[in-house]
Amino acid sequence: MSVPTLATDRAVCSPLPVLGRDVAVPLVTGGEVTYAALDYAASAPALQRVWDDVAAYAPYYGSVHRGAGYLSQLSTDLFEQARATVAAFLDCRPDDQLVFTRSTTDSLNLLARALPAGCQVFVFDSEHHAALLPWPDDRLTCLPAPRGPRQAVRTLERALADRDPHGPALVCVTGASNVTGELWPVRDLAAAAHAHGARIVLDAAQLAPHHPVSVRDLDVDWVAFSGHKLYAPFGAGVLAGRADWLRAAEPYLAGGGASRRVARRPDGVVEVEWHESAARHEAGSPNVIGAYAIASACRALTEAGFDALVAREQHLIARVRAGLAEVPRVSVLSLFGEDAPRVGVVSFVVDGWSSSHFAAALSAEYGIGVRDGLFCAHPLLRTLLGAAPGAPGECGAPEEPLNALRVSFGAGTPDEHVDRFLTAVRELVTRGAKWTYRTENGRCVPAMG
Repeated sequence: MSVPTLATDRAVCSPLPVLGRDVAVPLVTGGEVTYAALDYAASAPALQRVWDDVAAYAPYYGSVHRGAGYLSQLSTDLFEQARATVAAFLDCRPDDQLVFTRSTTDSLNLLARALPAGCQVFVFDSEHHAALLPWPDDRLTCLPAPRGPRQAVRTLERALADRDPHGPALVCVTGASNVTGELWPVRDLAAAAHAHGARIVLDAAQLAPHHPVSVRDLDVDWVAFSGHKLYAPFGAGVLAGRADWLRAAEPYLAGGGASRRVARRPDGVVEVEWHESAARHEAGSPNVIGAYAIASACRALTEAGFDALVAREQHLIARVRAGLAEVPRVSVLSLFGEDAPRVGVVSFVVDGWSSSHFAAALSAEYGIGVRDGLFCAHPLLRTLLGAAPGAPGECGAPEEPLNALRVSFGAGTPDEHVDRFLTAVRELVTRGAKWTYRTENGRCVPAMG
């Protein structure tokens, strides 16, 4: 059947056009300023290309699979084309399965439900909670956060050498830290896992938006990532990789779409024959818009060219790190050291400031959005900070010292946002906040009246 040609903007800009780039926000000191979105590691803004593609498809939206109507057939085709597009983006193997989920967290929980009996799981405690928490406690071995790529590989090799060699095992590792931005030695960790009879799943939530991810080149068994970090915030995620564990597992959700045949025996027992394809774990009405948005983002990033995107991002990273190094009382956090390769994620602390107060001032007085707190990576922050700087909150109750600030950016970040951020940090540290702040529902907010 013919599929309408959807509107696409293939002009590659530097930076890439994103929604919200012209949004003006009010300042507590008066007036407005263009919002500087520097919290990409949490959720990246939608690429304009993705938004345009989704808007062009929206009138053709229909139910996915089994519908006889034209719009249903069209939506089904686009949904399955999206699956093929994302699989190509990830350079999946021909026999891999790609399941559309809600997020990275959902993907890893799905895989946790698909573990074979007796499977041991190995995870570094420096992982994001999405990769640290889904696994059964009685099967989980938490490895201490390494202080370098080589130490990471050696730590994993020692742990795997001590396991029961006859049972299945899985290693879960990030591609890029959501706290430090540092790249992990995924290919070497995969080699170590396979040498000891284990499989490996890559949490690519922070890697895929910044670098190409090849399942075959990295030799990982599965990869998981989220659309909302890949400039496609429409509630979808991906789990792609080996099909055997997924086919053998009970469906992640039981319901329509996952079942091939359902019958009731005379004794009242319901018999179900489940699909063996990705549909087995996609029960319910699929999020076709979310899947299509991810595919659109994959096309846009591929067409823009990762070489150019990476080069520009490295320029911004160097600019941010050099600028923060010039500000007194600012300490940048690192696990692998200053020279470690990284993506556009930089976390830091400011001696004498609570992170909540500093982030609130950046927002209210400069129109800059960053993240503060523990970034859903509590064990890693405790490793990096220990009993590190913390100040009684100028916002009220003393704050736990184990908090930090995080600035993150990507393909849609203009240089001006980075420059304004560095100017704001310098002014806040040297001159202090211009406004008074208070604590409300655990957050630091500007005091009004």
